[in-house]
Amino acid sequence: MARPVFIIDGSRTPFLKARTGPGPFTPVDLAVQCGRPLLARQPFAASAFDQVILGCVNVIADEMNPARVAALRLGMGEDMVAFTVQINCGSGMQSIDTAYRYIREGNANLILAGGTEALSYAPLVWPNQGVRWFAGLATAKGLGAKIMAALKVKPSYLKPVIGLERGLTDPITELNMGQTAEVVGHLFGITRTQSDSYAAESHQRLAKAQKEGFLKGEVETAFAHDGKFYDHDDGVRPDSTPESLAKLRPVFERPWGQVTAGNSSQITDGASWVILASEDAVAKHGLTPKAAIIDSQWSALDPSIMGLGPVLCATEILKRNELTLREVDTWELNEAFATQVLGCLAAWNDDKFCREVLGLDGAAGELDRANLNVDGGAISLGHPVGTSGNRIVLHLVNAMKRLGTRRGIATECIGGGLGGAMLIEMV
Repeated sequence: MARPVFIIDGSRTPFLKARTGPGPFTPVDLAVQCGRPLLARQPFAASAFDQVILGCVNVIADEMNPARVAALRLGMGEDMVAFTVQINCGSGMQSIDTAYRYIREGNANLILAGGTEALSYAPLVWPNQGVRWFAGLATAKGLGAKIMAALKVKPSYLKPVIGLERGLTDPITELNMGQTAEVVGHLFGITRTQSDSYAAESHQRLAKAQKEGFLKGEVETAFAHDGKFYDHDDGVRPDSTPESLAKLRPVFERPWGQVTAGNSSQITDGASWVILASEDAVAKHGLTPKAAIIDSQWSALDPSIMGLGPVLCATEILKRNELTLREVDTWELNEAFATQVLGCLAAWNDDKFCREVLGLDGAAGELDRANLNVDGGAISLGHPVGTSGNRIVLHLVNAMKRLGTRRGIATECIGGGLGGAMLIEMV
């Protein structure tokens, strides 16, 4: 029989907007910054974990297998098994799901699962022609041959490619993620006004959460090597309004597109961890579970409409557990783009889509916006790709505890045409 799996605790760093050049923390730095206080407050030693699983997409060369590097820096012991997972935007949730399945099947009792990403460290990549020129120069024999090889250089050989830009472009459809959001918006008639209104609301909700202290206990202060500290998500713009956002130009499909820098998720650095435990671990260490993971689902679809991934995976969970949209009290749907989130809501309320794609008898219904991303989302606080799936699960649990709700779903679209979802119930 499948064993119950509990979420015990979790924490994250502030999400820091990428600006000019590498930020104050590498991916492992971020994981360590929120991992240390989390482990320090537990009633068991850091070495008590069975393993560490960490999502990360843009792994930097100095931190291969960041899960293992982070585990060692966190003092979890040389014999701690630690591995890194990567499924684009779903990596942070994949770490939780992998841990959930290990514990559920009886192969582990206590796992630290997280996500980390420092998009400000995304590399600049030499163009292939430049690499070939440099290889020719390096292998040329003798001074004369080297001079001749050097003279073959062209200015374009020395112009680096922005790795993040290529990473956010689907290699099959050759559409970047913003363009896929435009496709979803077109399919469901999402207007620019709707997208800007949603984005402004995201900023206002996060600003309120910060002001009211809703994020205390979730966000750990991060301390940089130069002594500076960071204690809040710094991408929020409380003065955002639909009118101010309407002044921004479309980024991906000019001049008529809906997606702008103002209604898209921000390029950000951040990390998040959650602790998962079995009943045996709860009893052994005297733990108090916050929530239980009930179900999870991964789904796939055409990469050009990857933004609809949450509709597929979350609906499968609903069907399997005989639930309706309205019977889920609280939702976290990662805000890759306002147009994409609104497209998902429109898809659930579209009779034809629900019948032909989701296999339902009719429209699933209207998801109450008051129950969705109650404290803002990636538009206002940022989307460190390998982290976001972990953060939305962590925050869903914390928001449900504050609101007194019982059941929630965390879900996200994933570049490449995927979606992930997780059903959580409070204990």
